[in-house]
Amino acid sequence: MTTDTEKLEADLSLALPGDYFALLKPRVMRLVVFTALVGMLLAPGAIDPVIGFIAILAIAIGAGASGALNMWYDADIDAVMSRTASRPVPSGRVTSGQALNFGMVLSLLAVLTLGLLVDWTAGFLLAFTIFFYAVVYTMWLKRSTPQNIVIGGAAGAFPPMIGWAAVTGTISLESIILFAIIFIWTPPHFWALALFKMRDYGDAQVPMMPNVAGEKSTRMQILAYSVLLAPLGVTPFVAGFAGLLYGTVSALLGAAFLWLAYRVWKIAGRDDKLLAEKRLFAFSIFYLFVLFAVLLVEAIVFRTTGVYLFAATGGL
Repeated sequence: MTTDTEKLEADLSLALPGDYFALLKPRVMRLVVFTALVGMLLAPGAIDPVIGFIAILAIAIGAGASGALNMWYDADIDAVMSRTASRPVPSGRVTSGQALNFGMVLSLLAVLTLGLLVDWTAGFLLAFTIFFYAVVYTMWLKRSTPQNIVIGGAAGAFPPMIGWAAVTGTISLESIILFAIIFIWTPPHFWALALFKMRDYGDAQVPMMPNVAGEKSTRMQILAYSVLLAPLGVTPFVAGFAGLLYGTVSALLGAAFLWLAYRVWKIAGRDDKLLAEKRLFAFSIFYLFVLFAVLLVEAIVFRTTGVYLFAATGGL
């Protein structure tokens, strides 16, 4: 007969380093680190490279902690959905308790590191982001309202503000604009995914917009958010903290995003709609990456030359 201790040891033996790394949601972490770095380099003033590295590391650990806590709480949902069933907790490679402890320890480590060694405003923002994602979104919104992604999207939009605060110790209009771009981008991005993963969300009883409001309403809301996103993406140029290169790229990408969203709304026929949904989802990732990549390049050039790339529009 197997004792509780032997069972625990057997459970522990299933967990490999790669499983704990998977708990961090590394793909999400990369986006968090990238956008936080852009916020840091766009911020006025300078930060010691070592302190800057510590800040990015702490933000990365905080993002990973959020992912671990999310996987701990959502193990029952993840086990039902095809795209998440192989995650460490539902697959049994990591126990629920291990995931919870891992997430809590990393959360504390990340916040204290950022607060004590870099800046407490940034540390508070990181703590709030972890709380918002793990508690407000994961434990409350995700299972209770089709607006889960709309409100919960704030968690993914905070990293540029955290990066900015790590340098300046403040929250500014510029960092709020960066927050707003990611916040408004999130619903059409995730709803495009939800449209072609409706069965998964239905099986898991997650009230995603297509399952609750229907496909027609979701497509209209995707288009509405895209109408807001297209001009919002250009705002850094209009506000004077991005150059002509960014202004041009963001306008073109915004127009393309809007066109793809229109296609999702307009096209008839299940196969054609499925293709349109997948195209919008894939392009939405490309859109956000390129927008922040151009901001990053311009920030580096500005810090080197004192002017924005392809435009001498002033300085930060």
